[in-house]
Amino acid sequence: MKTNSRESHEGAKLPPGSMGWPYIGDTLQLYSQDPNSFFASKQKRYGEIFKTHILGCPCVMLASPEAAKFVLVTQAHLFKPTYPKSKERLIGPSALFFHQGDYHLRLRKLVQVSLSLDAIRNLVSDIEAIAASTTDSWVTGQVINTFREMKKYSFEVGILAVFGHLEARYREELKKNYGIVDKGYNSFPTNIPGTPYKKALLARKRLSKILSDIICERKEKRLLEKDLLGCLLNSKDEKGQVLSDEQMADNIIGVFFAAQDTTASVMTWIVKYLHDDPKLLEAVKAEQREIRKFNKENNLPLRWAHTRNMPITYKVVLESLRMASIISFTFREAVADVEYKGYLIPKGWKVMPLFRNIHHNPEFFSHPQKFDPSRFEVAPKPNTFMPFGSGVHACPGNELAKLEILIMVHHLVTKFRWEVVGSESGIQYGPFPVPQEGLPARFWRESTN
Repeated sequence: MKTNSRESHEGAKLPPGSMGWPYIGDTLQLYSQDPNSFFASKQKRYGEIFKTHILGCPCVMLASPEAAKFVLVTQAHLFKPTYPKSKERLIGPSALFFHQGDYHLRLRKLVQVSLSLDAIRNLVSDIEAIAASTTDSWVTGQVINTFREMKKYSFEVGILAVFGHLEARYREELKKNYGIVDKGYNSFPTNIPGTPYKKALLARKRLSKILSDIICERKEKRLLEKDLLGCLLNSKDEKGQVLSDEQMADNIIGVFFAAQDTTASVMTWIVKYLHDDPKLLEAVKAEQREIRKFNKENNLPLRWAHTRNMPITYKVVLESLRMASIISFTFREAVADVEYKGYLIPKGWKVMPLFRNIHHNPEFFSHPQKFDPSRFEVAPKPNTFMPFGSGVHACPGNELAKLEILIMVHHLVTKFRWEVVGSESGIQYGPFPVPQEGLPARFWRESTN
């Protein structure tokens, strides 16, 4: 494949598609409707590769498994991860997902080690304790915002994975300031005082200070912890260089950012999907009650081995990941002119593999709009199911995410029943899809039997 100069792509032409209005392109169209309909209608009209213009950038959209693999795996070096500068400032420029090459590889390995199966198998009882304390406040008879509550839970699990057991004062400060950054992240990026984005920038500075204090304290104690901060602190590259406090802080905030909303969205959808399918809910309850009964009789807590043996629940998790497709697409940028299937992708253009379109394609998943966990009794075809992305930039925390979801489901179905309040349908994008208004619901304790 030739990628060096425009001349070498003589026969290649730009993909079909419309660039919309001058400068704003199709951005308004994308944001004024359900993004899924926007992408689906484009795909229907132009096929699996098409061009458009959104958020001030010319883009090529790719909606086939082969194209996603081409961009994310086989030719990943030709497509760098790209984020708007305003978002990079809030997370921190040294966070691993803004990079390619040696630095990215080094950081990715560190994050992978701290979130590997070996590392997280020891967190089960701690995560269960977080699930219990999060849900304790739900049974007052009041309507709760399920998504907001799940965000609290996933943030606490994130803190556990990054720092192990962290002092309450640090935890509260982190939570408060991260919440402000989170609110400003998808707001209009302006430096005007009082705006959500400006508040977020100031909160981000405070986060750096808090993290610097925690890092300093940990260095003094010289503890050899296996959590993420421990892995970052003990890392040296081949020249013996250690990571700076800023690099560590950016990557810690990057992990919080990657771990919170996405996992919370999936758990919110699971609460809805189970609520909407009483038969399936009964099957999940029966599976989880067996585990609970065994533990009660033998006076055991929930253990790692149990979470590895929840076949029905696990298929519900996979189908929720497919159906909700929290990450609808990912942004890359061509670092050279690239030719794909006779089409030219010019250097500097954004390239977006559309995961949701692939997950909802009837060719790969029959009746894609139907929630059917049994479809995962057979492994999906390669590159048709990518809830955590693919290739060198795939989410390194996917096993932790699945573990915390399984533990929360175990906790919910064995101890609670619930009803969804208000609208049964409707999706909000912020930017991740969540049920309307965060899925307001009422929870009651199950009478223990």
